[in-house]
Amino acid sequence: MEMDHARGSRSARVTLVEYGDYECPFCARAYLVLQVALSELGDSVRFVFRNFPLDDVHPRAMNAAAAAESVAARAGETAFWRMHEMLFENQDALEIDDLLGYAEAAGAALPDVAADLASGASRARIERDIRLAAEDGVRGTPAFFINGHRFDGDWTDADAFTEALKTAARERALH
Repeated sequence: MEMDHARGSRSARVTLVEYGDYECPFCARAYLVLQVALSELGDSVRFVFRNFPLDDVHPRAMNAAAAAESVAARAGETAFWRMHEMLFENQDALEIDDLLGYAEAAGAALPDVAADLASGASRARIERDIRLAAEDGVRGTPAFFINGHRFDGDWTDADAFTEALKTAARERALH
């Protein structure tokens, strides 16, 4: 979708969508696995990240998602991806002051992000992702979709996940 945060070419053979939560330890593991898989696959995969903060078990996830969305709105997609990386690499530090520091390091103006967090300016964007997750039947994180199909295979093993993405690319090439 046009509003998605995406890395990679629109013409890539594979589109991988992740519904994630910045406080979820499984999503942090997936982040590491994805770094390996996506670096190996290069331009053949377009990666899309959608927010699915699980507030009931991760009380700081919504604010982390809101900060990332504010950074995207204020400083652009490159800044969003820098923020995305900092959030997963610093999951143990997701308090408001931490989030503001990451936002500034990502390239956004601190007062703007602080104002967005205080006003809830990013909530509509996050709620859109949550609605899409509900439509896709997502209940937990991380949840992956490869070319529109739910992936229930082993995402915890970088080699296995990379092979699943390669298979999807080969299948797409045949059609």
